Amino acid sequence: MRAFTVTRYDGKEELELTEVAAPVVKDNEVLVQIHAAGINLLDSLIKKGEFKIFLPYKPPFVLGHDVAGVVTKVGTAVNKFKVGDEVYARPSNFHIGTFAEYISIPENDLALKPKNISMEEAASIPLVGLTAWQALIEIGKLNKGQKVFIQAGSGGVGTFAIQLAKHVGATVATTTSASNFDLVNKLGADVIIDYQKEDFENRLKDYDVVLHSNRDSKILEKSLRVLKPGGILISLTGPPTPGFAAELNLGWHLKFLTKLLSSAVRKKAKKLNVNFSFLFMKAEGNQLSEITTLINSGIIKPVVEKVFQFEQTNEAMAYVETGRAKGKVVVKMK
Repeated sequence: MRAFTVTRYDGKEELELTEVAAPVVKDNEVLVQIHAAGINLLDSLIKKGEFKIFLPYKPPFVLGHDVAGVVTKVGTAVNKFKVGDEVYARPSNFHIGTFAEYISIPENDLALKPKNISMEEAASIPLVGLTAWQALIEIGKLNKGQKVFIQAGSGGVGTFAIQLAKHVGATVATTTSASNFDLVNKLGADVIIDYQKEDFENRLKDYDVVLHSNRDSKILEKSLRVLKPGGILISLTGPPTPGFAAELNLGWHLKFLTKLLSSAVRKKAKKLNVNFSFLFMKAEGNQLSEITTLINSGIIKPVVEKVFQFEQTNEAMAYVETGRAKGKVVVKMK
């Protein structure tokens, strides 16, 4: 089958379109014929090698973390899915590889695709949807009447997180450029800040939750200061914490490294009487099924800016890397 592979860790080298062996389906796995795959910044970061200390993929390997398609084969131990089911997923770590014609995915990572959206729209959801769910619902425990600050509201995670936060009844503040004000307003944002002209710290105060996605350490410090005592900042960009290392069952040396890397921000959070958490989202089919219900009900709508052909995967990656995408970018099979 055809697949886009990482031949070596490199920030400039493009993915290589090659012929690789078709996946072998294990007892607990489902073979999916891929109709569409979402593009995420995580794909670029892994290609560059920025996560290889925590996720040591050995090149060559097939890249890609979002998928929508049709089940063509099921393992002997699978009981939730059958041949012909339309499904979507963010495959778990070390089971990635959605930039291909087929992929074998653990049953517990999968969910039935929402019925009221296209394959391309479905492929845009899993990684950002699960990230928002785990940040706001699982870790942040966001409730009705609380206030949440969602950074980069026009991005993939942001467009989903705003809708999810409004669904639970929270007041939502976000940052974006002036050209995206209308988009985030329609998604439900209550407070919209032009990050190019305004300092969000001057407008936000006593927030319960911050969903942080900026790599600037100064932005991280400011984000901690807009929280109320006891509030929580959930960072998607780090630094990683010992809790993250424990969750991935990393060795003692990596646990020690994360302790050092996050020491300064954890101390600042403690001094402000707020909480800091690092999230590296995990595959979770049951949570994705909850998201399916929200999409089928029309509560959350996918935001897809561009759809590329499968052969244009490198161009799609390059576009995502510009940081200008509104919502998600997807590639589709013919």
